[in-house]
Amino acid sequence: MTKAALATPLSRTRRFARRLRGDTSGLALIEFAFAAPLVLGMGMLGTETAYLVITHLQVSQIAMQVADNASRVGEEDVLNARKVYERDVAATLIGAEKLGDNIDIFEQGRVIVSSLQQNAQGGQWIAWQRCRGAKVYNSTYGVQGAGATGTSFPGMGTSGRYITASPGTAVMFVEVAYDFESITPLDLFDGREIVYTAAFNVRDNRDLTQLYTGGPVARCNTYSAARPT
Repeated sequence: MTKAALATPLSRTRRFARRLRGDTSGLALIEFAFAAPLVLGMGMLGTETAYLVITHLQVSQIAMQVADNASRVGEEDVLNARKVYERDVAATLIGAEKLGDNIDIFEQGRVIVSSLQQNAQGGQWIAWQRCRGAKVYNSTYGVQGAGATGTSFPGMGTSGRYITASPGTAVMFVEVAYDFESITPLDLFDGREIVYTAAFNVRDNRDLTQLYTGGPVARCNTYSAARPT
């Protein structure tokens, strides 16, 4: 093969190399390939964080709503102290179910309603307690019957700032515990436990002697999302 024949492919290769070196048509695609994982990751992180904040707000609202509703329920009677029935508490928990439907509040969480009252000695005690939810979580402040006698039971809530009931009335103390579930593949906050409490004093003259039978019982030894029977 002659030198002239060899020179032709070589010159073509050189020209192609020069054109390739100056070609910027794929620059944007290469930049996007490098930036896409970072942008996508930041987007998912922002989404996950926003969803966590919204879930915190919803769990807090559920606790306040349940406590508020529980403080109002009871048999309408203008002559006698209002009686509270099991069906009234069950209906209050159904309200929580509706409010927390989009976060599966009873599939991933638990709601505990306690009636904090004064005992015969003037101390604090939990006269009754009702629960619902599949999450295995027990009240961190006491169970039904705690403080029934004596004055050793300080009340419910944060140490040093205990919530207590006044004579002749009751405080509806509500605890809501919920296991957060991530909505992105990051799973950054997945499984984080969210806990909120709320308390409301009963709004009317209430019969505090008992929680009357009549309706489904939301037993605290049952861990299920189903409505109590």
